[in-house]
Amino acid sequence: MTAEFLNILTGINRPSAPSSGSMILVNDLYGVMPDAHTTFLGRQPVDPAWQSAFGQLIALSTVKRPHGPDFGAYLDELTREVGALIEKIQPQVIHAQYLGFALSQAFTRTAGNIPIIAIAHGPDVMVAERSVWEREGLNEVAAASAAIVAPTFALADRIDRLTGHQFTDRLTVIPWGIRLSDARVRDHPTGGGPLALVHAGRLDDNKSTITAVEALALTEQPHHLTVIGQGVLREHLELQASELGVRDRVQFEPFLPRGELWRRLPHFDAFVGTTKGTEAFGLVLIEAQAHGLPVAYSNLPEVREILGNTGVPYNPGDPQSLAGALDELGRDVHRRKALTEAALINACRYDITTTSRRLRELTLRFTL
Repeated sequence: MTAEFLNILTGINRPSAPSSGSMILVNDLYGVMPDAHTTFLGRQPVDPAWQSAFGQLIALSTVKRPHGPDFGAYLDELTREVGALIEKIQPQVIHAQYLGFALSQAFTRTAGNIPIIAIAHGPDVMVAERSVWEREGLNEVAAASAAIVAPTFALADRIDRLTGHQFTDRLTVIPWGIRLSDARVRDHPTGGGPLALVHAGRLDDNKSTITAVEALALTEQPHHLTVIGQGVLREHLELQASELGVRDRVQFEPFLPRGELWRRLPHFDAFVGTTKGTEAFGLVLIEAQAHGLPVAYSNLPEVREILGNTGVPYNPGDPQSLAGALDELGRDVHRRKALTEAALINACRYDITTTSRRLRELTLRFTL
C-alpha cells in the first residue's frame, strides 16, 4: 500500500529566511515530512538555502501593513492574492501558521471546502490576550479550522480560554522538535567555579534578557554571560550592563545562523532562558539541552511543561532568583553533571521527525 500524498499550502508573512524560531521550525518540519508537497507563502528576500525544504516558495506581493486605519484594505488585498493562489495551487489542506494573523485570516476567507489546520506559535496568543481586535482575528481562524495545534497543553489552555471554550474538541497538542541528529554533545563538566553562560534569542521585552544582565550583578561568583541575538533592546542592555558594573562580564554578539549557534553551544557551561511572559515552547532551550547544557529557565507554565526537573527553574523576571540558581550551578559540579544527563534524555523527546509525523497523521484525518 502506498502512502497518501499530501499537497499542503502554508506560509508565514515574513521574509523567507531563518530569522526566528517559527521560521526555523517550519523549515525543519516540512523538510522531513514524507510524501508531501508543500507550497510556502512568504516574503522577499528569500534565502535560497532555506527554501529547499519546500516544494515551492512563493513571495507574496501585497504590501504588508500593520494594524491601524489601513489594515482592513490590506487584508482585503492580501485575501484576493491568496484566493488567486489557492485557485492555482489547488491544495488538499491548508496549514495556517499563527492564529489570527493576517495571512491566516486570508486563508480562512478563501479556503472554501479545503480543510484548515491552524498552528499556534505563541505571539498570536500573546497579542490576542492584549487586544480585542487581535482576539477577534484569532477566533475567526479558530472557527474556520478543522483542528487547532498547540505545542504545549499550557498554551492550548490559553487558546481555549480566548475562544470561550467553543473549540475545545478541535485542540490538539503536538510538541515541537529539533533536528536532534545534528546536535553534538559537550564534554561533562569537570570543576566548579564561575560559569561561562550563554543566552540566545530576540532582545525584546518579553524575552527579558535584562533579567540575566541584572542577575550577573547579584551573583556571588563572577560568571560570564554571552548574549547572542538582535533586537530593539540591544543598546539598552549594553548600557545597563555598564551601569551595573558588569560590562566586562557580558559579551554581546549578533544573531547567528543555527548551524553556527550549534557549533558554539558546546563551549559554554550552561544556558540561561529569560522569557517573562509568553513562551509557547522554548525551542532554543531544547537545542541547548541536546548539546548537554544545563538550563536555568524562567518558571513559566509552558516551559515547565517541557523541561520540568531536567532544568533549574527560577521566578520569571526576578534577577535575584536567577542569581541564586546560577551560583548554585557554579558551586555544585555534581548537580551540573546530573543536569547534563537529564538534559540529554529530555531533549530526545523532541525530535522534529516525531513532530512532522504527528502533524501529518492529524492532517490525513481531514483529507481522506
